This record gives sequence, structure tokens and C-alpha cells, in this order.
Amino acid sequence: MKKSVEEDVFIPLYPKSTVEDKSSLRSKFQERRFWSAVKLLSNVVLWDGIVQEDKVRDLGLSKLLNRYLLLNILNTPQGPDNIEKCNKVVACLPERWFQDLKGGSTLPELLNFSQHLLQ
Repeated sequence: MKKSVEEDVFIPLYPKSTVEDKSSLRSKFQERRFWSAVKLLSNVVLWDGIVQEDKVRDLGLSKLLNRYLLLNILNTPQGPDNIEKCNKVVACLPERWFQDLKGGSTLPELLNFSQHLLQ
């Protein structure tokens, strides 16, 4: 899993003006790479409970979400596409990771993503 996250994930960052045209090849390529990384995130977190939780959180959240997915989400204009991306990422996260948290708090690895959601 670590090798896949570190070597196989690539989401190019293009200027917003380049990817605003959803029919452009760059935009389509960036979107395919993003959704491929979301699928990898969902597969990584499926190992929760089998592999040590700290390892799964490190790969899924620290490396995959914060290094790749969040950059793409932050560069996506506010609107339905951004909401869909955020919803799909949230749907990947195991509920049990949040059971012992106090109201208004989040996992340290999700702080930047949570701030984006609040905006």
C-alpha cells in the first residue's frame, strides 16, 4: 500500500484557467487522476482493523489526502464539483475514527480538510 501511495499517485496541478474548461484534456486527465486517488483512499482505509490504525491513518490521511487530494480540492472552484469531491472523501473515512472525539474537534490529520469544509 505504501508503495502505491508513494509511487503510483500523481495528480498534476494546472492553473485554474486551464482546468476550468471541463472539456479540455488537462482537466479530464486531472479529474481521472483525482478519482483514481480517491479510490485508492477507499481501498487503504478498508484495511482499518486489520493493519494498525496509525499506519492506515498515516497512509490514507497524511500521505494521500493531505499530499494529493486536498491540493486538488482546494484548487477546485467552490460549487457542486467541490462538494462532490469532499463528500466522496468523507464517505471513505471510517466512522469509528471519530467515536471518541469531543464535539467540535477532529483528527489532527484532518485539520486542513475540516477547515476547508467549514469555509
